[in-house]
Amino acid sequence: MMKRLKPVVFSVLGVAWLAACEQPAATSTSGTASADAVEAVSVEDTTSKLPALFDCVREEGGLMLAAHRGGPMPGYPENAIETLENTLSNAAFIMEVDIAESRDGTLFLMHDRSLGRTTTGSGPVADTDWTDIAALDLVDNEGTVTGFHPPKLSDALAWAVENGAILELDRKETTSFRNIIDAVRAAGAESNVILITYNDSEARQVAKLAPELMMTAGIGGPQDEAELLADGIDPDHLIAWTGTNSPSPGKWQALADKGIESAFGTLGRPGERLDDTYWADGDPSEYSALARDGLTMLATDVPYRLARADGWIGTAQDIARKECMRDF
Repeated sequence: MMKRLKPVVFSVLGVAWLAACEQPAATSTSGTASADAVEAVSVEDTTSKLPALFDCVREEGGLMLAAHRGGPMPGYPENAIETLENTLSNAAFIMEVDIAESRDGTLFLMHDRSLGRTTTGSGPVADTDWTDIAALDLVDNEGTVTGFHPPKLSDALAWAVENGAILELDRKETTSFRNIIDAVRAAGAESNVILITYNDSEARQVAKLAPELMMTAGIGGPQDEAELLADGIDPDHLIAWTGTNSPSPGKWQALADKGIESAFGTLGRPGERLDDTYWADGDPSEYSALARDGLTMLATDVPYRLARADGWIGTAQDIARKECMRDF
């Protein structure tokens, strides 16, 4: 049975929801929490809380949006805590962010190898110290300079823990999974993080370094799936990434039958991504089909628009919020 913590109220789309609704830890006869009880809560929170959430979404027929690069929009640059706050309040619980490392070893949110596109600075990320990076202003996707600054990963993780948000962490080449995992553990954010892997080798590495963390991993077919599971990847901590080109409802159902959730992306290059194709006629029916066909997590560049969409895509998000997030 899940323990209950003090409820935390936060708002998505202007609606208040309860988060972290868990029972108080067992107490000793003196009325204080025993060491064994505290340890039990810690272990359970880091190994079962997030998998239980995704199990609920899959079993209830819900769907969760994952906002690409944090959910940027005019005035809100990608990979900024202020943007994460805006996304959580108006669109989605899950935000994909990119993790880079400065020359002097600070992990922070940044997508590109260089600073020029998204900040007022220039030059390679790997050749710049954190004090110089922290002083830069972030630039939104329209080229407008904002008053926001690149955030440390530790600050983003602390924000996620405090607000009941989920961050998908996309490792960039300037850093390592080990460094990211150390930061997640230091922040106590194991229940607020999904690690993105891009190949079987990375998936095996993450499973070895941090078996308690959830990850996304590409599943090409039954053989690939069997090999990953045989190599020790826990299906309870696995979300199957199924690409950005063609929906795979048959694969999603087959994976669901084994207790594995599926993710799919409609994001990508503007003008080529499915987000643009699906919205070309102003009708979100293609998204509704994804939700009806068993998809659990949808990575998108248009989370704000989808959060307000009619049809089953909207209903599926409501199911995830009302039936599953209330116990997260």
